[in-house]
Amino acid sequence: MRRPSLNEFLLLSAAIFFALLLAGCSSSSTSTTVPGPPNPNPNPGPDPAPSSVDVLTYHYDNLRSGENLQETILTPANVNSSKFGKLGELLVDGKVDAQPLYLSNVSIPGVGARNVLYVVTEHGTVFAFDADNVSASAPPFWKITTQSPGEGPSDDRGCYQVTPEIGITATPVIDRTRGAIYVVAVSKDAAANYFHRIHALDLATGKELFGGPTTITASFPGTGAGSTGGTVVFDPREYNERPGLLEINGTVYTTWGSHCDAGPYSSWVISYSADTLKQTSVLNLAPNGSAGGIWMSGAAPAADPAGNIYFLIGNGTFDTALNASGFPSRGDCGNCFAKISSAAPVKLLDYFTPLNTVAESAADEDLGSGGPLLLPDLTDASGTTRHLAVGSGKDAIIFVLDRDNMGKFNATQNNIYQQISTQLAGGEFAKPSYFNGTVYYGAVGDNLKAFPIVNAKLAIAPSSQSSAQFPFPGVTPSISANGAMNGIVWAVENTAPAVLHAYDAASLATELYNSSQASSGRDNFAGNKFITAMIANGKVFVGTPASVAVFGPLQ
Repeated sequence: MRRPSLNEFLLLSAAIFFALLLAGCSSSSTSTTVPGPPNPNPNPGPDPAPSSVDVLTYHYDNLRSGENLQETILTPANVNSSKFGKLGELLVDGKVDAQPLYLSNVSIPGVGARNVLYVVTEHGTVFAFDADNVSASAPPFWKITTQSPGEGPSDDRGCYQVTPEIGITATPVIDRTRGAIYVVAVSKDAAANYFHRIHALDLATGKELFGGPTTITASFPGTGAGSTGGTVVFDPREYNERPGLLEINGTVYTTWGSHCDAGPYSSWVISYSADTLKQTSVLNLAPNGSAGGIWMSGAAPAADPAGNIYFLIGNGTFDTALNASGFPSRGDCGNCFAKISSAAPVKLLDYFTPLNTVAESAADEDLGSGGPLLLPDLTDASGTTRHLAVGSGKDAIIFVLDRDNMGKFNATQNNIYQQISTQLAGGEFAKPSYFNGTVYYGAVGDNLKAFPIVNAKLAIAPSSQSSAQFPFPGVTPSISANGAMNGIVWAVENTAPAVLHAYDAASLATELYNSSQASSGRDNFAGNKFITAMIANGKVFVGTPASVAVFGPLQ
């Protein structure tokens, strides 16, 4: 064999070098990855603040308690306008309607271990930011678009509900064991075809995992809205995944509200394997009727330790004719507080709907305008352990349900554990939260109110309330605390500019801080309709129409 000359050898070496370089570049991106700088973060900022906090899901846990009990930095002593304020804003490409999520000590290629903030936008983009570098000029570690080539975000079709574009509305869910963040996104192509897809993205790089994404399709036996030949079909044009995602035992659950309340739609729960993104189960809760969208103002379905799933359903068909077990005879459970199984095939296990449910649905007075809260095990005056759920809707009634016997339907009385009327000044377009034996509510046009629990019963009147009243959509409170100590209730007021409030959890009459107190608009930020504050490792993260505003101790 002839040996190559020196020139041939140099040319061959150069060719191999560039081939390897191109191969490395192509393996680090896909058609849906938005190109970033060669170094994922050439200015990675300060060393990460020590953290063991993970915020994997909407409102911290599957009970949807709204409490982070691992907050050791923020206390009532240092949350005030002289020591605490806005640190900066992380800029994104659209509205942040979903709650940001947080992971500590993620190994980012080329950077090292970092605390990472995951943000999704209505432009259909997923961002992974350095949670400890809140400069507006700080690039994300990675960002990806969830749209396929030739697609853009969905249009709002002239609706005010989610506007002006729709990409990712639902709060994602993170599975650290699988190394994935699960996201549901909608897009639209030039031919006016709509697509909903579930994605599993690598936490460190944003790459698609498990063969994803999977396009969401579904059908269910029925003759109701959107049916053909005895089968109800999921029409992607008519739906939006508004509630946050829920993961239980390796299965991701999606629940669907309508896109515009204008077309034929019904009530869907669709689940997927977290390992394969293959569909595992489909349930329609208004298969022979119409409406019954699940939206809950962006809250997420809750789950108890046994794996039962709970959510509130919007106005829709309810069959007042019941079968022998007390369930709607044709399977239509619009305007219900539902309990379903998580094991496939998913099915309705129990429910509650008010005695005037048909009139409420006819008047668009949704029970499902608010989200659920499951309480920890409580002991009543007789020593019995109670498993309770709390929820409210547009009728401004606090319904406390026994999860072991939710009450179903009775046309003459509500057979439920507890009902509190006249204490909420307006409808609930948010969800209650729990901390240290107290339930916190923030209805539309109302003060933030604290309802203590005694002997497994909510007080019939609040023990304290804020001086501020919260305009539409009210407020979903979040709580930070170090165990049972240093409890702070955080509330975002949707005004222009918006206001972040911090209250002493022991008495809402004590306001520790609000973002309008600092001079010269230092802490101002823009409002956003259904956002909820997320607190992790000494910082408060709040979604805006074009960023995430970050608050914390001032340097």
